[in-house]
Formats: sequence, C-alpha cells, structure tokens
Amino acid sequence: MDWTRTHAVIRRTVTPATRRTTLAAVLAGALAVGVLVGASTARGAEGPALAECPADLAGKADCYTGQDANGAYYALALPKGWNGSLVVHSHGGPDLGAGSDPARSIDDLGRWSVMVEQGYAWAGSSYRRGGYGTRMAAADTESVRRLFVERFGKPRRTFVHGQSWGGNVAAKVVETYGGKGGAYDGALLTNGVLGGGSRGYDYRVDLRAVYQYYCGNHPRPTEPQYPLWQGLRPGSTLTSAGLRSRLEECTGLSSAPADRTALQQRNLDDILGVTGIPERTLESHLRFATFTFRDIVSERLGGRNPFGNRGVRYSGSHDDKALNAGVERFSPDPTAVRDLSYDSDLTGRISLPVLTLHAIGDPTAFVEHESAYRASVAGAGRERNLVQTFTRESEHSGLSDAEYANSIAALDKWVRTGDRPTPRSVAASCPSFDRAYGTGCFYDPSFSPGPYASRVEPRPGGLRWPAMTAAQERVWSRIDGVGIAP
Repeated sequence: MDWTRTHAVIRRTVTPATRRTTLAAVLAGALAVGVLVGASTARGAEGPALAECPADLAGKADCYTGQDANGAYYALALPKGWNGSLVVHSHGGPDLGAGSDPARSIDDLGRWSVMVEQGYAWAGSSYRRGGYGTRMAAADTESVRRLFVERFGKPRRTFVHGQSWGGNVAAKVVETYGGKGGAYDGALLTNGVLGGGSRGYDYRVDLRAVYQYYCGNHPRPTEPQYPLWQGLRPGSTLTSAGLRSRLEECTGLSSAPADRTALQQRNLDDILGVTGIPERTLESHLRFATFTFRDIVSERLGGRNPFGNRGVRYSGSHDDKALNAGVERFSPDPTAVRDLSYDSDLTGRISLPVLTLHAIGDPTAFVEHESAYRASVAGAGRERNLVQTFTRESEHSGLSDAEYANSIAALDKWVRTGDRPTPRSVAASCPSFDRAYGTGCFYDPSFSPGPYASRVEPRPGGLRWPAMTAAQERVWSRIDGVGIAP
C-alpha cells in the first residue's frame, strides 16, 4: 500500500506579538459588550453581531463576530466600498486547543486586512475545535460562507483563500464544495501544505527519528519509553519550553556557535544535514513532530500509527552508515494511513481556477509542496485550472501585501474574463499594487520547484501522485467511520 521574504513583511511595522495583543484587546472589548454571542442556529439567528474591527480596518469596514451551530467562532468584514465579492478564509495551524479560539478569526482578519482594503468582503472561521481535521475545517469554512450569505446576500463572486495548513483546508474546500455551478468561483492558496497529510509530514517523521538518534533525550532513557511515531506519549506533561530546553541541551541551538560544545555543533550539523530543515525553524518543526503528531495519533486516530520510515536511506551526516543502522524504524498501520489520507490528501480534481503563491525559501512548508500539488492536478487531468507563482521570499507566515493584493486581483480577473494568467503576467501586474503598499514584489516567473521526492525521501509507493485518487476517495467514503471525526 502507498505510504501514503529575502525580507520579512511586518504589517504596518507592528510586531506579531503586539498585533496579537491589540487584537486580544479588541476581542476583550467585544466580549464586554456581549458582541460574541453563544452558539447560534445554522441560520445565524443570534449572530453575527457588530464588533470593533482590527486597527488596520478602522473606519474602512464594518466587522461582525459570532459562533456557528457547531461551536466555531467566526469573523466577518464588509468594506465601506464593497466590490460585491467575498473572500472566505481557511486558517492554518492546526491550533491544538480543545475548543474554538474566538481570537483566531479576528487575528486572521487583521493579518489579511489587505483583502478587505482591496474591496473584498471577508469571512473566516476559527473552526469548531483545535487539533487536526482537514475535512472538519473545510466544513466550518463552508459554514461561515453560508452565514455570510444569509446575513448579506449572495456575493457576485466567492473566492476561498488558505495559507499554510489552511492551504490544504482551502484546497479540500475546492474539491468538496467547488464543483461546477457550486458556491465558489476560484481559490488562492498561499504557502500551502499541499502534499497532504499522508506524505506532507514525512520530513517531520524523519526529524523525530533522527533527532532521537543523536540526542537521546526525547524521551530520556530514565523516562517511560514510547514509539517515536506517537510524537509524545499520552499523558506526558512535557511543554514547549521543556522541549526547547532539551533541544538546547543537545544542539546549543539558541547559543552562538562559539558557545556550543563540539558535540552540540556536530549534533546540530547532522540533524540539519540529514533532514534539510533550516536552522531557524528547527524548533518549530520539532514541536509539530511532537505535539501535533500526538494529536494526530492519540486524539484523532485512536493510537494507530499513520507514519513510517522503513526503506528510507538517510544521508548527509558525518556517518550515514551508523545512522541508518541505529535510527528507530517503524511501519504504518494501513487503516491509519487510509484515515489520514482520506481526511487531508488531495485528489487534484479541481473544477475552478486555482492560483497558488509560494515563497521559494519557505522554511516551514517547503516549496516542493507545490510540485506535489501540480503532479496531483496533472494526474487528475485538470492542469488548465491551475496557475502557480513563486516569490524570492523566505518567510512562511506572511508574504508581501502587494503580492496578496495582486494575487486576488489576478484570480478575480481570471474568473471574470476566462483568460488564464501566466506567472509572468501575474508578476507584471504587481508593481501597480506595490505603489500603494510599498512592501515589494519578489516574483520569479521562471522558477519551477523540483519534485517533492527531491526534498523529502519517499516511502515505498510514494512517488506517484495524487496520493489519493478520486476513485479511491469514493471507495473509502463508503466505509463507515472512515477519516477523522469532527
């Protein structure tokens, strides 16, 4: 079975921490006056309610918040000069809180306020719970679209946008709710995790195994042992700070190179050399391979293992022979692979225009995810519905505002006129938006990423795309309880 910004754009020169604090204060004020309502009916009988907008949109839009029938908090925005079209946003993560985070949808509205400034209405869900669940998040994205329509009427055009894991969610929205004559007219996927769940996290599987081979402290020999594919044993009280301490102990990651021991430097060099993960995001990848893996395995798959590394030949260390002989090996449970694949893998059967934007130096969702998606779409015979663009940026969570504004405009034009853009034509239209935003245009129209397998060692049977065909999806959909429960 297949196992299956050379700069950083800081919006309005405000740091993410300050922005989060500001948005939290906005939310607190909303709560104080009862703006965030309790769970409403699907028709929004108790919401949405008028709320204070994020600072970037003050005086430019009317903002609303509420909670849908499934418990998902959401935020809506209607610009003063509404162009009649709507952007429905799927957020990344996944967050790992037990319930829906009321601050998340407001935070994202602030982060992507450029869309509203360009005249598009906005609708974003915080999802009904934290933890992994791509189809659940897609359903909550569709729910907030329906709430917008019930409150404000049917938009002229509707686009879905997602970034990071939200790109995976938005791509699932396209395949699930975006058929011909459906509710959506186009999709914008930015820095998306488009390889899907059954293969898209293999480099983090490798990190978890390689890290333990060199460091041996996660878990320590004196602690209860567990298979590394669990990420973290159920019931463990290890925190992010505790994990950071262990990473520092082994590699000296946060220390200056001159302050690291020779062993710490060699451990760090070997881990980075084998996994290909950038030093600056090593900790965040290890967190994902710890806490999110625990969520996937223990909370969503009932303890079953969807991950494997048998057949993988690791290279790039000071002693590859010893590494391959000593690293922990494990094989996946086929039913766990099936359920993770059904939940998050993409068939490539897209029936509407999809435009992607990806930073070539993205240190979190490697640009080769775009190759996996392109191969999946090509495998489904839908290449005409996909245009991919790339920029010479090196961030994951935020790209240039000028590029976001340019991308949604290019997608809108494609939908309106039927004229399919090219990477070069998208790049050529960006400077007109940069005159307003001054955040730069960094497109590289000639860039094409290498195959996914050139960045992530494939598992047996893992070279063919899509990882889940439309036919396989139909077969699995008939199995009672398949996938990940909402």
